[in-house]
Parts: sequence; structure tokens; C-alpha cells
Amino acid sequence: MLRTSQESSQGDVSPDRPEEPRVSVIIPTFNRCVWLARAVRSVLAQSRPAAEILVVDDGSTDDTRSVVESEFPSVRYLRQENLGVSAARNRGLAAATGNWLAFLDSDDEWLPEKLSRQLAALEREGSYRICHTDEIWIRNGRRVNPRRRHAKPTGWVFQQCLPLCALSPSAVMLHRSVVQEVGGFDESLPVCEDYDLWLRVTSRFPVLLVEEPLVVKYGGHEDQLSRRFWGMDRFRIVALEKALGDDNLSPGDRQAAQEMLCNKIEVYLGGLRKRGREDEIELYEEKLRRHSDRPHSQPSEPERPPKKEAAS
Repeated sequence: MLRTSQESSQGDVSPDRPEEPRVSVIIPTFNRCVWLARAVRSVLAQSRPAAEILVVDDGSTDDTRSVVESEFPSVRYLRQENLGVSAARNRGLAAATGNWLAFLDSDDEWLPEKLSRQLAALEREGSYRICHTDEIWIRNGRRVNPRRRHAKPTGWVFQQCLPLCALSPSAVMLHRSVVQEVGGFDESLPVCEDYDLWLRVTSRFPVLLVEEPLVVKYGGHEDQLSRRFWGMDRFRIVALEKALGDDNLSPGDRQAAQEMLCNKIEVYLGGLRKRGREDEIELYEEKLRRHSDRPHSQPSEPERPPKKEAAS
């Protein structure tokens, strides 16, 4: 039985009067009206409908507004100045009314059973507050097979989330109480904002995986943020430093995060040296010395925080 955020916080709602799960779908977009309609249609085509769809327009200069208002009158359209995808998602989080939250990038789409399969899995398992699915990848119009390192994790997955972003926003559904506990997307990060959020989430909550590809992710666009920034590891370094400042980390997770941080600093330093960026080299060499000198924990098994009460 899925529980609402109000029930989760108060704990005194009679179990024979549960509220139905209400899913708010948040679609951030910027100058992607060509693909946005496909994304919205895929949500409207869900066999188990969402309670609401919110399109957050991050200052588009194309026909995004007219497309939404003329073709999708049931969609809530929110507009803001161009502040970035993190601010757009956070705007959607603040405006959403559902007790469950799902994200969809405006260039991706869902298969019709996506929400139904996730809600059924959450109802069946009971104790999870975050769920994701497998994916189909399309690059430049052709289907590609993800590498083994991109295999979707399940359970306590913090350490699997350290090398790369192991959860795709378009595949995730999470309970509102998760965001209330860990916060939203870091608006200071132009990219890797999802990597940062999943580290905060997975240090506290186990993740449920629906082992079925229910999201189609499209890549290869010129406007993809990951193509605009050299040295993406510098943003992951920021996220890892934040994670190490979290007292909630188990000893095993802390050790793994510290080792990954040092690894990513070394990789980024290699790129800086190739480019002769002497001012940054000194900064990151100091970071490496500081984090390499930290003592490591040596637990036989990673310790986990107590399992969270079911969000039913």
C-alpha cells in the first residue's frame, strides 16, 4: 500500500483509508518544441494516467508556449527566465501536487506501461520510496546497446552511483518525502545535477528497479548539455565533496566515495596538464593532497542506515 507524504510525516492515518498514489510528471524544456510534443503525448498515453503534467519552460525563444497551450490544454505550463535545468525541475517540484513525482526530459519519451509498472512494483514491494526502470537508447536515430557499466542497479546502490550517473531522471519515480529529506537539484551545477541528487538520495534510501525498458532516451543532439562542457568530472568532484560532508554516509560508502573522489581528481588533473591550465592544476593538486590524507574506514561490510518506513 502506497502512502502519501502527509501520511508518511504524521504516521496516524488509518490504514483502511489510504489515499491513491497521485503522480505529478515534471518536464523541463528549453527550445525543444520539436521534441516536446512527443514527450507530452507519451505521458498522456499512459495506461495508468498521471494526476498532472507540468511543463516548465526555462525561457524558450521558440514555439514551446504555443505548442503546449494549443495542443495540450490539460498540461500545466510554467515559464521562468533561463535559469537552467535544475531550476526548472525545482520549479516543477515546488508546483507539483502529487505525492509521487516523476521526471521526463523533453527529448525522451515513455512507453505506455511505464507508470503502471512502477506503481505496481512499489505497491508490491512496499518499503521503497524511489523506483526506476530500464531504458532503450537511441543515438542519432539508431538504437544502441548500453555498455555493461550502464547496467541499472537495484537495492542500496550508492557505490554503484559513484563512477557515473546510474539513474536517469526520465526513468525515476520517487516519493515526495524523499525530496523533502534530501532537497532538490543543485542549481549551482550546470551539468551532473542528477549525479549529485542521486548520491544524496541513495545514501539514505534503497532503489527499486523495474527490469523492463520503459523509457526511450534519445541522444546525439547538438544542444545536449553534456556536449557543452569540457571536463565533466569537475562537477562530479563538487558532488563527491558534498557527499563526503554528509554525516549520514556509512563507513563503507564514505571510503568508496573518498577513493572515487581521488580518482576523479587525478583524471581531471591529467586533462588540465594537457591543456596547460596552471592556475587550476595547483587548486586540484591541493584537493588531491587533502583528500588523499583523510583516514579510510575499513568495515568488513558496508553499514546501512535503518530501512525507511514504507511510503504506502
